[in-house]
Amino acid sequence: MSKHIASFSNVTKKYLGQIALNNVSFDLPRGKIIALVGPNGSGKSTILKLTAGLVHPSQGSVTVNGKTAERRIAAEVAYLSELDVLYPFFTVAETIKFNAGLFADFDEQKAQEILSFMQLDPNKKVRHLSKGNRGRLKILLALSRRAPLILLDEPLAGLDPVVRDSIIKSMISYLNLQEQTVFLSTHEVSEVEPVLDLVISVHEGQIKGMDEVDHIREQYGLSLVEWMKETLAK
Repeated sequence: MSKHIASFSNVTKKYLGQIALNNVSFDLPRGKIIALVGPNGSGKSTILKLTAGLVHPSQGSVTVNGKTAERRIAAEVAYLSELDVLYPFFTVAETIKFNAGLFADFDEQKAQEILSFMQLDPNKKVRHLSKGNRGRLKILLALSRRAPLILLDEPLAGLDPVVRDSIIKSMISYLNLQEQTVFLSTHEVSEVEPVLDLVISVHEGQIKGMDEVDHIREQYGLSLVEWMKETLAK
C-alpha cells in the first residue's frame, strides 16, 4: 500500500479555455487531516472535485488509493459538496437511511452516534432545518462513511461559531485516522488550525506552499493565517 492516499501529477484543468489549475503536483499522506486554503476562485473546489473523480484533468493525472480518480472510485471517497444536495422532502432519519442504501461502507451505528452528538431531530424534514443543522447533517453523512478518503468542501461556510465548533469536534471524535484521511477546503483557517496536520496554500491555480502545521509553528513561529498570507504574497 502506498504511503499516499492521493497524488496529483502535473495536473492542469481548464473550464471553457480558462485555466483553473496550472500544472499542479502534490501527494496527500495517509491518516492526516489536511486543509486546502486560499482565496475564492483560487482552485480549491476544483482540486477537491478532481480528487473525487467528479471532473477530469485537462492534462496530467490524479490517483486515489492507487486508482485513477473517476466516478467509479465512489467507494474510496466520501465527498461533501459546498452545494446543498439534500432532498428537502426527506426527514433526517430518511436521509440517513437513503445514504446507507447508496454506500456499502455507510456505518449506520456511527451515524446514530453523530446524530445524537449533533442534536439533530431525526423526525424533522430537511426543508425545515436551519442552515446550521443542514450543515451538521451533511457532515454526519460524510463522517458516517468508512471510505479511506473524506473530502469536505467548505464544511464550515456560513455556519455560526457554535455550530462550527461542534463540527470540528465531531471531525476528531468520529474519524478513524488509522484508516482514513481528511482533505478539506476552508476559509475558517484559524478555527480548524488546532486539528490540522498539514496545510496546502493555493492561489490562482497554483500551489504556493505545503507544510506540516507543527513545522510552521516551530520553524517560522507563525500562525496558519500568517503563513498563508506569506505564501500568497510570493
